[in-house]
Amino acid sequence: MPITTVSSRGRAFVRLHEGNPLTAYLDPTGTPTIGTGFTMRSPYCRAEFAKLGIKKLVPGKTKITAEQSDQILRTVIDNGYSKEVVAHSPGNRTQYQMDAATSAAFNLGGRVVSKWQFGKLWRTGRLKQAADYLAVHYNTSKGRKLPGLVRRRKEEALLFEKGIYTGIDMAVDAPEGVPRAETDQKPVTGDPVVADVQTMLKKRGFDPGAIDGWFGKNTRKAVLAYQMAHPHLQNDGIIGPATIAQLRRDMMALKDAAAKSGLSAAASGAAAWTAGLPVGWIVVGVIICATLWFAWRYRDVIARRINTIIGHEVGV
Repeated sequence: MPITTVSSRGRAFVRLHEGNPLTAYLDPTGTPTIGTGFTMRSPYCRAEFAKLGIKKLVPGKTKITAEQSDQILRTVIDNGYSKEVVAHSPGNRTQYQMDAATSAAFNLGGRVVSKWQFGKLWRTGRLKQAADYLAVHYNTSKGRKLPGLVRRRKEEALLFEKGIYTGIDMAVDAPEGVPRAETDQKPVTGDPVVADVQTMLKKRGFDPGAIDGWFGKNTRKAVLAYQMAHPHLQNDGIIGPATIAQLRRDMMALKDAAAKSGLSAAASGAAAWTAGLPVGWIVVGVIICATLWFAWRYRDVIARRINTIIGHEVGV
């Protein structure tokens, strides 16, 4: 009998990677998100939100319960993404292929199976090639490679090819969606997710101490200070998906500011030369437009920076 549903381990695999914040937050691209990666971009999620009377996800304000999150996850997977996988995959699919592909579809949309190269390779029976392709593609967001997506694609590929549920079957570092809390004893091997967070915190002016992957007392203080300065984050001193997403968003803001300033200067100079106008006029205009765009797109980052400077604490 063909496999048509996702297993309980498959759902657990999705949650390990997505996490389960019960208060809405902004993902690295600025998309309001809640629970196990639920967004208004997904028609399946929108339908479930409507049942709860949720018309909009407001970061820091919209909340759901753990029970509601579990129900949404099960319904969205069973009635949505798993059906898309079944419709666009071979009938002889295995349970772990079903689970891996549904995890990818949950994160990327059903097109990963219906239209993209991974699905085409799978349908033509080139399983090894499909797994290898999945392992190294679909790991960027708005042109930026994200560490969490890089890891997720590799682990989905491992599940697809060999049936290994990383984080469930293997005693390895937990996926990024699993919250990290302070520990008293330094581990033999540092947690790469914690090390990544420590690096970002240090760059943003919150000193976690050594960049060693140990979530010790100093790192917790830095995490809590960062959270208390940000209007969308729970002040719990825990490294979870929302805090990681906001830190990555901060880093993107730095890169965007540098890129936009360079592009604005080049564009304004070219426009002035072409139109025969004083360069200063166009430069000022372009700078103003670029500043307004940046201020709107990263208003949450700016709010965090202001709160840090004036020492204002924000409770969510």
